[in-house]
Amino acid sequence: MAVAAAQKNREMFAIKKSYSIENGYPARRRSLVDDARFESVVVKQNKQSVLEEARIKHNDNAEAPSIQANLKEDFKKSTATHDPKIPVEIDDENKENVCDEPLQNGHTDAGLTEEEVILSNAASESKEAEQAIQRAALILKLKEGMGSLARTLKTIENFKGSIVHLESRPSKDAGVQFDVLVKVDMSRQNLLLLIRSLRQSASLGGVDLLADNKISLKNPWFPRHARDLDNCNHLMTKYEPELDMAHPGFADKVYRERRREIANIAFEYKFGDPIPIIEYTEAETATWEAVYKTVVDLMPKHFCKEYKVQFSRMEEEGIFSAKKIPQLEDVSNFLKKSTGFTLRPAAGLLTSRDFLASLAFRVFQSTQYIRHSTTPFHTPEPDCVHELLGHMPLLADPGFAQFSQEIGLASLGASDEEIEKLSTVYWFTVEFGMCKEHDQLKAYGAGLLSSYGELLHAISEKPEHRPFEPAITALQPYQDQDYQPIYYVAESFEDAKEKFRRWVSTMSRPFEVRYNPHTQEVEVLDSVDRLDNLVSHLNLEMQHLTTAINKLRATFG
Repeated sequence: MAVAAAQKNREMFAIKKSYSIENGYPARRRSLVDDARFESVVVKQNKQSVLEEARIKHNDNAEAPSIQANLKEDFKKSTATHDPKIPVEIDDENKENVCDEPLQNGHTDAGLTEEEVILSNAASESKEAEQAIQRAALILKLKEGMGSLARTLKTIENFKGSIVHLESRPSKDAGVQFDVLVKVDMSRQNLLLLIRSLRQSASLGGVDLLADNKISLKNPWFPRHARDLDNCNHLMTKYEPELDMAHPGFADKVYRERRREIANIAFEYKFGDPIPIIEYTEAETATWEAVYKTVVDLMPKHFCKEYKVQFSRMEEEGIFSAKKIPQLEDVSNFLKKSTGFTLRPAAGLLTSRDFLASLAFRVFQSTQYIRHSTTPFHTPEPDCVHELLGHMPLLADPGFAQFSQEIGLASLGASDEEIEKLSTVYWFTVEFGMCKEHDQLKAYGAGLLSSYGELLHAISEKPEHRPFEPAITALQPYQDQDYQPIYYVAESFEDAKEKFRRWVSTMSRPFEVRYNPHTQEVEVLDSVDRLDNLVSHLNLEMQHLTTAINKLRATFG
């Protein structure tokens, strides 16, 4: 129930626009970093629009007569025995306009917080929803010290609230002596009335609704099972070449129709389905072959050893060849037996949050369309040439696959600001990362492995090469008009993972998650029982490890 409510709240503020110039997307070259920044702006704008609409609706008696009438009637009943020191008693004339009267402390109904708007929307769904009992946390700012607390608690009682937790601390706000956290169980309807009533009190410097432990008001929804990635399709975004005159396919009607055809196939995909087969044309295969041969020429000298090992494996198993574009189903099966990663067809580009979330389940979202034939060595947005040749070999490497999943797990439930930072780290590692091998620079980022020009620039003396430090990398400005002036160099994948883990531990997310490969679920480690289960599992693994070590010692000792 909590997950469904959180998902519904997320959808309320979700991006429903595609990334295109028409919709305000500024960049001519798609990147995860710019996507994340664009998302933050659009989500903020959407949220402001939704909240403003909800506030207007909340104040419009004509639009919502039922709940407003109920609120007024319950308000009259609840104030019959109300303590006079809490200024709730009003004259008969004002009782008729109780939902429109300005409140103390600068609050009005039109200034409802996001949490209160969500609560109001939930209460307005039905009569049962109005009376549904839930737990909420309120922060009360006491201006007159603890003397006013008793009157406030009496008010909660008058509104049929049950107090389940109470704590206080000295306030840091000017003119406020104490901040009091009160957790209450009460109906949604009465909770809204209570907040309004308390805000009329001259003894309180503010009243804030924080959270609801039964139906989370702001707890971020994120996929808990790999099948939940189906629910992210409403956030699917696609680059629209017909809207950008600079796109090589802008004037090519056949190419645009081909893109739509492949996109529609992917839109129909659901968890558990076999990945649809694409019958590629001769022109598309020729584009693939041109890039493939360039990659093979550059690989021995400039690519990291992990890439070369896995690329050879994929050639040996008949997945990679210059004359045939691999099908995602074949690549997915290869990855699954190598590292547990699988592929999921994407009609276009997902939002940064949803793309990173998929990595938490060891799922890589891959497009199936091919760049325009007139520019085989350049594409303004990732296509399957980039994703197959750039990403797939390293996703078959256990160390790199683990690093990719770590980024995905860190993104679950992260704030918009943290998603931007994680996207930046991803950009300067998985997309444009470099590493050291015998004091020589090697490429492991997919953007370098599949881009001849940027690779030669990256290994030259023109750009600056800095050691990979996630806290610094996450703040590095990115530009998309030219090659990068700065690249970050990891000592190894293991070194990068360890540094990343230490950095992620400083993020603001108040919980930890782990992926269970047996159930394909992400588990939130937020209870003693779940931690006990994890400890038992780790103890069993340690027993197997100890037994294996002892047998090796007995054999070679």
